[in-house]
Amino acid sequence: MALIDDLGAGPVGVDTAIFIYFIEEDERFLAAIAPLFGAADAGAVELVASALTLLEVLVVSYHAGNVMLADRYEAVLTRGRGSRMVDLTRDHMRLAAHPRAATGVATPDALQLAAALAAGCSAFLTNDRRLPALPGLKIVQIGAYNA
Repeated sequence: MALIDDLGAGPVGVDTAIFIYFIEEDERFLAAIAPLFGAADAGAVELVASALTLLEVLVVSYHAGNVMLADRYEAVLTRGRGSRMVDLTRDHMRLAAHPRAATGVATPDALQLAAALAAGCSAFLTNDRRLPALPGLKIVQIGAYNA
């Protein structure tokens, strides 16, 4: 079954690494994620990322001195068709505290999951095997789809 089918209906939470794989055209994952980003561009699915994703990709781009890459990331995350960036609020902090307290998941990961849950996502696409399963949020590992 294709990745897009396994993600199900509704908005999809997308971890930082997935945007990196897409924008930097990582050969290991591009064939699996390109249809997802194509569906988002066509308006068939909404990809949701937290503002933390923007921070993470900008830091790496700026550290490498690649302002053009940073601009591309920001454009995709903030103005990309089918993409929505969730600004983190106090409510997100409270929501993130629950999985952090229950499972010990790292704070950045808890914030990513909280943003996805708050945005109504039923699936979260990642390459992080440490993310815990949460009620109402299916964790989908991109590694299961690479060639």
